[in-house]
Amino acid sequence: MSLPAVKNAIPARLNLVLLAGAALGNIGLLYLASHPANGWVLAGAVVAFSFLNNTIFSLLHESVHQIFHPNRRVNEWGGRIAAAFFPTALTFQRIFHLRHHRNNRTEVEQFDYLRPEDNKFLKRAQWYAILTGLYWLASPLGIILYLFWPGAFQLRFLRDQDSRIAQQTGANAMFAGFDDAPVGKIRLEILFTIALQVSVVLLAGVTWWGWLLCYAAFAVNWSSLQYADHAWSELDVREGAWNLHVNPVVRWIFLNYHHHKAHHQHPEVPWSQLGKYVDPEEHRPSFLRIYLSMWRGPRPLPKSD
Repeated sequence: MSLPAVKNAIPARLNLVLLAGAALGNIGLLYLASHPANGWVLAGAVVAFSFLNNTIFSLLHESVHQIFHPNRRVNEWGGRIAAAFFPTALTFQRIFHLRHHRNNRTEVEQFDYLRPEDNKFLKRAQWYAILTGLYWLASPLGIILYLFWPGAFQLRFLRDQDSRIAQQTGANAMFAGFDDAPVGKIRLEILFTIALQVSVVLLAGVTWWGWLLCYAAFAVNWSSLQYADHAWSELDVREGAWNLHVNPVVRWIFLNYHHHKAHHQHPEVPWSQLGKYVDPEEHRPSFLRIYLSMWRGPRPLPKSD
């Protein structure tokens, strides 16, 4: 399957419009959640925020792969703004995400399968942290930790080859990307994220509980997809993902993020073009079926032939 002319295929203007619109929409929803006229308005604002912030995350994902905009400077600043709404930092997220592409479905990223030597409690704790949205906390807490103590990512229990936590959770494989990371640049991006979040809260009159409700709903919504697009898929770095079947409206809100196998096969292709790389004849499980099956917990690792 031939690739398109990627630079020309990037929907640059559309991405900028989507980022601006979603950012303004999120600010409005945070305001509504903080000053609701009634319970229905509160619930609607919280649910809408959980979806719209996934649009921003998908644009961050594009920027991570440098396909948000063909102009590198615009790509980076678009990514920094999108990251601030997560909240995380662009370079911080890029390091983790590109390590994910490198390690996908290898032994360090088989969270859905139990190996005989695994600590079952740790495996299940990690698994249900993903399903309940606690996984999202790793980013905002991680950037605050990195801002004040970058050396924490070098701690022995997270990095040593003989550390069960480091190996079973994939921590060593993921944190290795920070060994030569630009510390100063990441810290400046983290400060930008904090400044944007504080500005939104102060200028829009966002309350702590309105913010918390919106981001808690987003955490659950975002986390629900982050492993459903990999769970029980082929144990292959490039092929180990699903092109999930989901309501077209939801798929568009997530900017084709559900075409995840196509993305892993062609990470240089913008979201607007991914549909061209989905084989209509292949098995495409529904997102809901995979998601519900995940609540049964990790499965024993299948025996290889």
